Amino acid sequence: MSSSRPGLLRGAQIALVAVIGLVSALVLGLLGGAVGLSIAALADRGQQAVLTVTESGSEPVLSGPETIAGVVRATLPSVVSVVVDAGAESGSGSGFVLRSDGYLVTNNHVIDAAVVNEGAVDVVLNDGRRLSAEVIGRNISYDIAVLRVDEESLLPLAARESGATVGDSVLVIGAPLGYDFTVTTGIVSAVDRPVTVGEADETSYISAIQTDAPINPGNSGGPVLDGDGRFIGMASSMATLASAPGAGSIGLGFAIPARAVVRIAEEIIATGSSRTPIMGVTLDPSFPGPGALIDTVTAAGPAEVAGLRAGDVILSLAGRAVGDADELVVAIRDRLPGEEVPVEARRGDRAFDTTVVLGSREDR
Repeated sequence: MSSSRPGLLRGAQIALVAVIGLVSALVLGLLGGAVGLSIAALADRGQQAVLTVTESGSEPVLSGPETIAGVVRATLPSVVSVVVDAGAESGSGSGFVLRSDGYLVTNNHVIDAAVVNEGAVDVVLNDGRRLSAEVIGRNISYDIAVLRVDEESLLPLAARESGATVGDSVLVIGAPLGYDFTVTTGIVSAVDRPVTVGEADETSYISAIQTDAPINPGNSGGPVLDGDGRFIGMASSMATLASAPGAGSIGLGFAIPARAVVRIAEEIIATGSSRTPIMGVTLDPSFPGPGALIDTVTAAGPAEVAGLRAGDVILSLAGRAVGDADELVVAIRDRLPGEEVPVEARRGDRAFDTTVVLGSREDR
């Protein structure tokens, strides 16, 4: 990954009593000079803040369907808090209803500890009910997991087919720091932002929607909604100041696009697994770019069939410029298995074009 982008940080330990100190450290850090950034997954581990809300019985003012309050009122029943009991790795996150027959989606990193440690996953509905959830399947590469509860009268969220557009107004609903059903607003700041989260075999590569809507640890898996209440993405990670690990939102949040959430989730529901597109190459992560240097090519794989060889530098994929190895992986993950994608490459001093038919591998 290029030095201009954030580094990697998985998870965050959060203590409410430290908020004032973190803010002070942030101010001093900014006054002192440039400060590095980290990408942090938004699962909330350890201590959880608890907020009890007493209903006043009065109706909110100006809460028609065309207002933010109206969108929130219509979509809150579709959002859940996800509670993971996995011993020392217990934590929480968010999720939302994908289908009325009990299927929900969240981030893989929210429920990963329960799968690895054979723990339990519960979801808390907006009406206060707490239901046991089964992990139907997950895809680490996309940071997506599918849950199922024994409840077949849930209200699903609809996905916006057209995707996100820079400048769109958005709402984010989730449980930051355990504060269930928190709503924040902002805009789409950028799209197709290359973001990687995790380490080694647990790394997720996301062609992310960037938003300035405040999101914090515990928001993971919650929906990012447009002004009509359709989800355009799933909150997944945020940039934090490297000098203050676990710090809150600084206006750089990232979401998995709805198109990826729907495709992966529906495949998992139908088959128990999902497919991740591949090119059939390994890349040299030390190559500074621009472009991604092919280290090895899989025999008879998609890249070899397309005429690519070790030592070639891939400059763009499907018209999307490639800055380094991470950006190429993200660009591939943004396509579909079996899709034909044009590739611009360089071999020595010669540039050439080819077409790669992406292969796939099964992820569980």
